[in-house]
Amino acid sequence: MNKQASVVPSYGKNKGPVTRARAASLASHGRRLLPRPPLIPDKKQTKVGRTKRVISEENNPTAPYAVTSQNKKRAVLKDVSNVCRESSYRNCANAVKIQAKDCKQQVRPENLKAKTSSDQRDLKSTPAISSSFEQHHDGNAGKCVVDMSENLSVRESSFTTANLDGTMQNNNLDGTKMEVKGILSEDQDFNCSGIHDIDLDLSNPQMCSLYAKDIYANLRASELIRRASSTFMETLQREITPSMRGILIDWLVEVAEEYKLVPDTLYLSVYAIDRFLSGNCIERQKLQLLGVTCMLIASKYEEICAPRVEEFCFITDNTYTKEDVLKMEVQVLSYLDFRLSVPTIKTFLRRFLRAAQASHSAPSLSLGYMTNYLSELTLVEYSFLKFLPSVIAASAVFLARWTLDQSEEPWNCTLEYYTSYNASDLKSAVVQMHDLQQNSSSSPLSAVRDKYIQDKYERVACRVSPKLPDSLFS
Repeated sequence: MNKQASVVPSYGKNKGPVTRARAASLASHGRRLLPRPPLIPDKKQTKVGRTKRVISEENNPTAPYAVTSQNKKRAVLKDVSNVCRESSYRNCANAVKIQAKDCKQQVRPENLKAKTSSDQRDLKSTPAISSSFEQHHDGNAGKCVVDMSENLSVRESSFTTANLDGTMQNNNLDGTKMEVKGILSEDQDFNCSGIHDIDLDLSNPQMCSLYAKDIYANLRASELIRRASSTFMETLQREITPSMRGILIDWLVEVAEEYKLVPDTLYLSVYAIDRFLSGNCIERQKLQLLGVTCMLIASKYEEICAPRVEEFCFITDNTYTKEDVLKMEVQVLSYLDFRLSVPTIKTFLRRFLRAAQASHSAPSLSLGYMTNYLSELTLVEYSFLKFLPSVIAASAVFLARWTLDQSEEPWNCTLEYYTSYNASDLKSAVVQMHDLQQNSSSSPLSAVRDKYIQDKYERVACRVSPKLPDSLFS
């Protein structure tokens, strides 16, 4: 190695590459290689090299050209992503007007009168959802089928009619409020009698104001299709009684309060319990297992961070193992066909509360707490399974308004329009709910009362409504 290092490489007439073997052979003969002269740069090669370098810089994200193009793309995205809400609502309203204008050009003058009358006849011929559901419901779930395409066609034809009459107006150009008049012939009559439109607020896209009516019409159909039986205790269950069911749900109310679960989880848990008991005979020892399993399923569906299976086993004092809970979970989900998107009392309560507070300048927290309190009282009562969730929600709003304020009628035209229930339709449910409220202090199932007697709920459980006169239901 030292001998090789001492040899100074040089280049002579041999123009080939100098390897170690060649250098050693030259050194053994006493020959030295002359140093290679510096290479003269070739102009053509230099030009080609520069061209390639420019191309590589274009492909390089750190090159100035790439930065310039990137800035151009960001500018375009900035224009698209920063569209203000007001302009988007204004564009949406203009699109509806343009679409209606196109429809107006397609309609012939001789067919205009006939089309308008046929649309109004279709709207008037649509019965109230509550009355049609009660007539067709025979106690068996799954026999009520509603085609939502009819509702959508009615909505489209109504928009066309409204624009042909020239009564659709956008009174506020900033897009925060849009007043629509004359959409439905029935709306004109109700507006004259003082109905408040709760779907005018477009500032919150999560309220789905443009589709709220169609959504809740679909929910009203779904509450009949996937309804639990109201007679499973008498016809199917042999070891379980209504009082045992009430004790289980009263305990689940405490569990939901302990783990700070959302109200939708509690309502969905009770629905899953009743639905499973409607078609499966269960032993007494497995009733609590069914309760924690249904709450586990509801938590996975409703909660952001659902409690683990081990936590549900722990709250049962480890009476059931993790394998028992998972096995029961498979049975419940298989029976429900994994269909957990069902309307509960809480689903309709949100809509009906908006209608009840439409006449108020600010939302009433006491009214919301009172309706939630009355609704949760019905969960532990087996007798309330005969009422639809929408009926219970409407009855809770009725009784809550009467409990908090007796100076005005608890049921008005706005609530009647958005719930599609008259005061006489709710009489039976309201009377039973009133009795339940009166006797809540003496009931052994006190979890709901203890929950709403706290200061954070304004102690609404301590308030009792006066006697219900018959004039309220006339």
